[in-house]
Amino acid sequence: MGVAIEPAAAGTLVALLDAMSLERQNLSSVEGLAREVDVHLSDSLSGLVVPELASATALADLGTGGGFPGLALAVVLPGAMVTLVESERRKAEWLTRASAGFPNVRIVADRSESFARAERGTQPVVTARALGPLPVVLELAAPLLALDGVLVAWRGRPDADALRVAARAADVLGMAHSAEVRVDPIPGASRHLSVWRKVAPTPERFPRRPGVAARRPLA
Repeated sequence: MGVAIEPAAAGTLVALLDAMSLERQNLSSVEGLAREVDVHLSDSLSGLVVPELASATALADLGTGGGFPGLALAVVLPGAMVTLVESERRKAEWLTRASAGFPNVRIVADRSESFARAERGTQPVVTARALGPLPVVLELAAPLLALDGVLVAWRGRPDADALRVAARAADVLGMAHSAEVRVDPIPGASRHLSVWRKVAPTPERFPRRPGVAARRPLA
């Protein structure tokens, strides 16, 4: 994908996979190092083809789970302050242990809605992988973003109808669709990075209470 990675960073990334495999809790259903490299590392780092992410000085990864893409991005972007937001306690504890040696990582064990209310407008970039439908992701990300900030959402095949629905939600939230970027991080499978830019202030009523965006999407 044209993304350069220093050998030391590559070693750290593989060490993260090794540590994850030793965890008692089931952090991933993927088995085998080669497959883990494809599904977790290559997929996470594919986001670096988006210039705003590659040059970010700070970013927040919502619903980071086992640490992807946020923790992987923190390894290859040592100059960026990376906030990993994960509401599930055991996963947040794993992230704390896994990132202990990374001075540029902060763990927030809280709901994305609560974090967005506490740190409204502070992030130049928000990332989200496997977090939910685009209208939900947009509602969680928009309040966090500074004006002109970008959301990078990992998606599967592009869906014109889904994008039209998401665009209606985005209009309410002060967001605008910027690009759909195709990447091929995994042999035989394609990804699209859905990129959205904050073009106007997000109304103060967003995000709604925890869980409401998922139960009653804006569009």
